[in-house]
Amino acid sequence: MSEFVICIDNRSNPASLIVGKAYLTVEDDQAQDRGLLRVMDEDASEPDGYLYAASMFAPVELPDIAKRALLATGR
Repeated sequence: MSEFVICIDNRSNPASLIVGKAYLTVEDDQAQDRGLLRVMDEDASEPDGYLYAASMFAPVELPDIAKRALLATGR
């Protein structure tokens, strides 16, 4: 799975996710086995991220400059 994903569906979590925004994923093999992704979302209060259905996201490869910018924000 890509280190970054783009939200393509936020209907079940509109306050936590923005469609079209890139999010950092956190490796979680158990979650992936259940069709879930651990994602650092808009609510930065949970340092380990939150679980969402993988179908809500599309994997994306970002240029290094974009990766650095997203990593600097912690999301």
